[in-house]
Amino acid sequence: MSTEDSDALLVERVQRGDVKAFEMLVVKYQRRVERLIGRMVRDVDLVQDIAQETFLRAYRAMPKFRGDSAFYTWLYRIAVNTAKKFLLELKRDPTVSESSLRSKDDDDETSRTENELSDASTPEAELASKEIATAVNAAVEALSEDLRQAIVLREIEGLSYEEIAEAMNCPIGTVRSRIFRAREAIAARLRPLLDTRDGARW
Repeated sequence: MSTEDSDALLVERVQRGDVKAFEMLVVKYQRRVERLIGRMVRDVDLVQDIAQETFLRAYRAMPKFRGDSAFYTWLYRIAVNTAKKFLLELKRDPTVSESSLRSKDDDDETSRTENELSDASTPEAELASKEIATAVNAAVEALSEDLRQAIVLREIEGLSYEEIAEAMNCPIGTVRSRIFRAREAIAARLRPLLDTRDGARW
């Protein structure tokens, strides 16, 4: 049975009042939702709060879910909208300090990227990998909100263009444009680093 089919069965059970079925969906998608939100909101405590609010909203809205899209695409759209709402409230009432916005998740993510990029154990290779990882993270952070969401959903979450269009509530052409512009912006930030390494290409 495919993921979409098993999700559809769980959704049907939830709509009939089976709370356990919803708990199964939470367990299945909690980490992915938190990872997505973590790319939008840098405070680790806020990430968990927003994820919880996302699932609460999804549970309340479940009776209206008709299966026009995959369940997780629908859920991601709720997560994105919930995170946007929290970010707007933060701007109105900036009680979160700038330093706390640079959470330890950022360092963890950088470390993971460094480990993935590191293809040799020499100090030079490790330094180059660290510089590239830092540059990638900085480039993603510097993107506008729409571009960052599109590239994260595509490259980090692995969603299709159709699923991203559904999650971001925009045409596929807009998604393609945003991902292209995001990649160009990241490439522009990386080029000076890569040009110093023989044969390196972005």
